[in-house]
Amino acid sequence: MANLIVVCGPQAVGKMTVAESLRDRLHINMMMNHDSIEMSDKIFGFATPAQKEFNAFFREKAFELAVKHNVDLIFTYVCAFEMQEEKDYLNGLRDLFEKNGGRFYFVELRADLDVRLARNETPHRMERKASKRDVAWSRSNLLHDAKEHKLNSDPDEYWFENHLKIDNTGLTPEQVADRVIEAFGLTPVDKEEKEYRYGV
Repeated sequence: MANLIVVCGPQAVGKMTVAESLRDRLHINMMMNHDSIEMSDKIFGFATPAQKEFNAFFREKAFELAVKHNVDLIFTYVCAFEMQEEKDYLNGLRDLFEKNGGRFYFVELRADLDVRLARNETPHRMERKASKRDVAWSRSNLLHDAKEHKLNSDPDEYWFENHLKIDNTGLTPEQVADRVIEAFGLTPVDKEEKEYRYGV
């Protein structure tokens, strides 16, 4: 059986670095949202109909294969909490893993806007996410979405049984990962490094 950890939050909140820390501590495979975005952009162009369709297919197939082959997975995701289709999508992921005997964990990160704007321009982010290298566009997109969408749930709003909220404004990725591991009682998977981070 496969388990899924979703690390959710607004742009540049630190999802990728937290997920990487969880990956390295737990020996779990990782798919960040930009893995499918960057690949589909490269093949089909930015925000084209083919890119959007391939991006969705890439993720859907990855989740299906994780369940089929019993591969625990970490997935990073930006959620607009005001949209019912977002909740439906995440519920679908939960159901996919749980109906096959796995567990679903939802980690929601939040951080102050000025911190996110600073994190938006870090070298590691530029290296891993080609679409963010246009810093002016990336900053504008971050500010636009912060204004137009509800990118964090309300304080008393919990969508899932295993829904952990962490304000990581002043925390390192390692500190956040430790909190997640402790809160959910997670233990490392017995895997060789090449099985969960090959080519990273």
